Parts: sequence; structure tokens; C-alpha cells
Amino acid sequence: MDEAKAAGKKPSDLPELAIDLFKDMDNGIALSPDEIKGRNTWMIWTAGNQAFWNHIAQHSFGTIDLLKILDSRKRSERFNYYGLMNEPGFKQASKPDAFGLWLDVPSEPEAAGVDPAIYGRSSGIVGLRLFPNPEFTPEAAKRWDAERYYGDRSYYYDPKLIRPYRVGMSCAFCHVSFHPLHPPADPAAPTWKNLSTNIGAQYFWVGRIFGYDLENDDFIKHLLNSAEPGALDTSFIASDNINNPRTMNAIYNVAARLETGHEEQLTGGALDFPGNTAKMKVPHILKDGADSIGVLGALARVYLNIGEFHQEWLTHFSPMVGFKPQTPIEVKVMQANSTYWLAGQERVGNLAKFFVKAALPTSLADAPGGQDFLPKDAGVVARGKVVFADNCASCHSSKQPPKEMTRGTPEYQAWMRTEVAKPDFLQNNYLSNEARIPVTVVRTNACAALATNAVRGHIWDNFSSETYKTLPSVGDIDVINPVTREPWKFQAPAGGPGYYRVPSLVSVWASAPFLHNNALGIYTNDPSTAGRMKAFDDAAEKLLWPQKRENRIYRTSGVTFFKLNEVFLPDLLKPLADDDGYLRIGPIPAGTPINLLANLDVTVDLKDPKHVGRLLKLLTKIKFDLARIKLGGLSETESTALLKELVPDLLKLSNCPDFVADRGHEFGAELPDADKRALIEFMKLM
Repeated sequence: MDEAKAAGKKPSDLPELAIDLFKDMDNGIALSPDEIKGRNTWMIWTAGNQAFWNHIAQHSFGTIDLLKILDSRKRSERFNYYGLMNEPGFKQASKPDAFGLWLDVPSEPEAAGVDPAIYGRSSGIVGLRLFPNPEFTPEAAKRWDAERYYGDRSYYYDPKLIRPYRVGMSCAFCHVSFHPLHPPADPAAPTWKNLSTNIGAQYFWVGRIFGYDLENDDFIKHLLNSAEPGALDTSFIASDNINNPRTMNAIYNVAARLETGHEEQLTGGALDFPGNTAKMKVPHILKDGADSIGVLGALARVYLNIGEFHQEWLTHFSPMVGFKPQTPIEVKVMQANSTYWLAGQERVGNLAKFFVKAALPTSLADAPGGQDFLPKDAGVVARGKVVFADNCASCHSSKQPPKEMTRGTPEYQAWMRTEVAKPDFLQNNYLSNEARIPVTVVRTNACAALATNAVRGHIWDNFSSETYKTLPSVGDIDVINPVTREPWKFQAPAGGPGYYRVPSLVSVWASAPFLHNNALGIYTNDPSTAGRMKAFDDAAEKLLWPQKRENRIYRTSGVTFFKLNEVFLPDLLKPLADDDGYLRIGPIPAGTPINLLANLDVTVDLKDPKHVGRLLKLLTKIKFDLARIKLGGLSETESTALLKELVPDLLKLSNCPDFVADRGHEFGAELPDADKRALIEFMKLM
């Protein structure tokens, strides 16, 4: 049972909140009481996951501790370093609190009526909520030493350390960022007017947030830092051993999106959701189209993925490491044993209502200084519309001709040209057809498309449709050897992986860098209109002129190790630690492609002895070769040569041997330059 169920609570004991706490957000849009409840759920409801993040702080081997991120002495640096949103109405503390912790303090009275037992209290960072830790007993308080917590690893790494607070996470943590129409004068000191609930955390540095204490010679730091700002691997906790950072979805034109859904067949646990039927028209939510059982199911899954009912969730996989095979978490089990799940199930309807009302496009014309960047030549825009109709609209428009009109025919092209030319073409247009496209067609980096958490028998089995689970293989994916650059082919599995849903282009001027992983275009760290347009212009150039891309492969920038502090070692292994208290596995040579190791299929499934045998053989070889590097004092050139010998075996056991991050989506690359320029001008109007 979760904690609420164990305490005898019912969903009615966890009511929604109708106070309009954030009325200046989202361009000041007026909301109904139900829509206000929906926004409050998004902003401050943690669904009990404060217990999960407390567990992770104790059991993530010194990687994740959200209480550390709240250090008020870093408030002025939070945006630039972490990419996080400082909560309006708070300021840096002038002294530590009663427990010796540096936590932001209110600069103005906090709103009345927010029950801290349900919602916690504001932490000073949007999306993180503070709760008292029920395990912080008088006995635990005697052991608590704030000075050592901030400065002594042997103390704060201790899995038995009880912190005074738990930190809970709401959806806002990964989805609230600066409103394109109301950029802040100072990104470190925004007002609520400067913030949007739906644009996605565009500046979020996952490696700095979830690897707060890692050193430069730690391979895990390099792994986390392979995520571009604004992107994170949503399967990092429930690991599928594929490093696949994805942008945190912007949410726009929800009503049009719902109209653009695709028919899916539902079976098994997906039918345990209230209102679900065996055949439904639904949108595809995740980048790979795996969330395919309806918006309510997709929203409910998000809360599980950030720690709701972790008492059950963590029994179905090995967190972060992923050695044991996954099993499905079942809807009926959550309905029976989790009060937080039942309360959330009642909330998602109002959450959907809120987004239908508030998730509106943001026009460049309405942004401060936006007029300076708008197209000046109506003829160029008209040409851009034609280019879009001929080359983009079949995928990037929710307004489509009747089904009997075949794509690619002159009749289809004529219809689309007429439609795109209409003054209201962009109104209530999701600018995506929501279809799943084989990665072999779009040719972007395949790793997010190859995610396996939603395939049959895995953790999100109940949250994907039978249609998804029976998708055919997309065939051979063209990849390269990351060391020799030689091309080869990788056979994609069947049963769901291998596809991307078409992303929306709504407000695309405000969302650069591009692609599902934010790998295409420069990162400016500048939420002003000029900063957004600098990023947009660079990304658009590289999108349509692929020769300008970096062909980026994420590599270690120095010699690294898999490091484990002696605090986490069993007594038998403690003597193997170095003088500084770390057991090191390595060295891993500088320049090693990160995903060569991160995507290794290390699942130990005794039902598949052949795979286990191959894995053990490879790990033994890796161990031997790394020992040769260390004991032999091999040079960087010699180490790289040794690594090169390992590459073929590593690729054979890779879940995703695709390494180039900014490749693919070269549609339009052969157009005349004038047409490309015209298309870019039209994109500014979206």
C-alpha cells in the first residue's frame, strides 16, 4: 500500500484546490473553478512522491538529492546553472533554518488555504514542494548535522541518514518555463506573469540537477551531461538501458490535438481505466507514440514515472541500473492499493480541461520586439506557404483532406495548397497529424524511438495499446561505427519500438533548438525574444542545410571511471577502495562514445541464458582490457586502440547502436535556397 492508504485515507481526504494561486500565469487567462483546480494539480500536487524522492536521496549512490538543489545560497545562480525557475514571492535566506538548512524564505505573504499536509509548502523552486519527514524522530534529530550534510560525503552519502524534510515534485518542475510573450527582465527573479505552465522546461540542465555531486572523472556525470538543456531521459529511473534524452513536451492546441487522434485497439490492463473501451481514438503522447490509451491514462502515467506509489512501482524493475527484467505495474493493483492513484485519477479530468482552455499558441507578433523579426515581404510568405503545403503539411498539419484523397497525388497537393493559403489555416491547427513515422523514414537518432518500457510485459505495458504492441519492425536502421565511422545496419525489433510521432510546430519560433533531443541548433540560455530567435534561426538553417550540422557524437571529455564511494560498498569490498574512498572501475579512455557503454543491454534474464552468457563474456573482456590500460599505463592513443577492439562486441549487445545526435529529418534539403528561406519566414508565423 502507499502511505495514504496505509494511513486509512480516502481520495476525499485529498481534495482538489480551487483557489486561483497562479492567476497571472499563462498570459493571465481567466479560468473556471474546474480549470483552476486542474492548474493547481499541475503546479503543486506531488501525489505522495515526496516519499520516493526521499528514498532516492538515500539510495542513488550519491547521485540525486533534491534537498541539496534547494540551497538558498545559490538562488541567484539557479537559472544559469540548473536552468530552474525561481519561485516568485521568495528570496534568498539570510540565515539557516531551525535545522541548519539554507532554504528560500517568503518575500511576501503566502496564499492562505493550501493544506501543507496534502501539498507541502513552497520550496522557492517552482515544482518542488517541502514536506516534514515523518521519519525524522527525536533520535534521528540527534544524528542530524547540517554542516556535515553540506560538506561531508561520508555523512550525507549514508543511506541511513534521515533528513528533516522530504522534497516532492509536481509536474511543474519539468514543464514550467518562461512565457514567450512575457520574458523576464531578470531570469533569476521572474514574476508569475513571466511563467507558462505548458511550454516545457526549456533550460533544464538534467546533469547538474540529478548529478549534483559527481566529479569530472565519473562516467555517470558524462552520461547525464549528454542530455542537452531542456531534455532528459524519461526512462532514467525505470531504466531500459537506452540513453535517450527527450525534450519535455510543450503542450499546445489540446482541443485540435484530441480531434487528431488515431484509432487504437486496447486490451488487458489498459481497459481498467474508467471510460476506456476496446477501440478508441486517442492522441499519441510520448515521442515514440507509446502512450496510446488516451489523455487521462497518459497523464496518470506521468505521476507514476515521477514517484507516485513507489512502494509498488520499484518492485517491477531495478532503479537506474536495470539489471533485472521489468514486469508491468498493473492499473487494477494501483486502484486497489493506492489512495494517491485514486485521487489522481479523479484529478486528471480537470487537468485536461485546464490545458484545453489555457494551452494556446504564442505568436511572435505579440512578443516584445517580435515585430522586428517578422517577415517583411508578403510575397515571400506566400511562397513559404506553398513550400509548406508541398513538403511539410502532410505530416505537420491536423487539417487534412478527406481520407479518400491519397497523399502525394496532384489532387491532394492542390487541396493542401488551398488550405494552407487560407487566413485561418493556423487557427486550431495542432500542426501535426499525430501519426507514428518509422525512424527509417525520418532518420533522426533512433534511441528514443527504440525505448522499450511500453512493450508487452514491461513496466508501462498497461499504458500502451495493443496496436502499439503489435507494430511491425521498421527494418534496418542505418547507423555508423562511432570509432571507425564505417556505416552498417541495425535490425530494429518488432512489437512497438522504431517509430516517432510527428511533433507539433505550434509556436516553433519559441522552441529551438530542434529535434526530439534538442540537439539541432545552438543553445542561447536567453529567454528574450532576441535570444529565442537567435536559437530559431540557427536551428532552422541546420534543419534545411544539413551540411551545416555538427554530426555530434557525445563522448567522454577525459579519462573516466565507474565510481562508487566506500559508503555504498559492502564490507568485503571496502579494502578495494582507493585512498580517497572510491572504488573505481576503469579507466575508460577519453573520447569514448558515451552510448557505447550506456546502451549496453545488461539485463540478466535467466530465461535467456544465451544473452547472459554473451554479457558475462563481454564484461569479463571489458574488465581485462581496462585493467591492461590501468596496470600497463597505456597512453591515450594506446587506450583508444584497445577500445577499438572492444567496439564490435559492444555493438552486438547494444540496445541502440545509433550515436549521431543531430542527424536526420532532411526533408526539404534539396529545395532551392529561396524556397528554404521562404519556408523559414512562414515558420515564424506559426
